[in-house]
Amino acid sequence: MLKKINFLLISLSLLILTACSGNDPGPLTGTWRMGGLIAMTVQFRTGETETMGVIERVSYEVKGNDVLVTYTDGIAKGMTMRYTITGKDTAQTQLGTLRRIQ
Repeated sequence: MLKKINFLLISLSLLILTACSGNDPGPLTGTWRMGGLIAMTVQFRTGETETMGVIERVSYEVKGNDVLVTYTDGIAKGMTMRYTITGKDTAQTQLGTLRRIQ
C-alpha cells in the first residue's frame, strides 16, 4: 500500500512539473508584433520561436502572468526572456510591449 501511495505522489509531482514548463508557450501562443525602436514580429510555437525568419529552439515556463522563454540552442542558448501577460492580447518585456496579431 505504501508503495502505491509513493508512486501516486511521484506521478502527481511529475504531472505538475510538466504542466508548468516545457514546450507549450501557453498564453504566448501565436504571432505578436512589437513596435517602437525595435519593430518586429515574433511567433511563439511549440518548442520554438521565430523572429525575422530566424527559428530558435526554446522551452517555456508559465509562472502566474509571466512566461519565461529560455533559449536551448544557438547564440542565445541559456538566455531567459520574461514576458508578462498584461491583457488578452498584450504582453510586456524588457524590449517593449507586444500585441497579438494572430
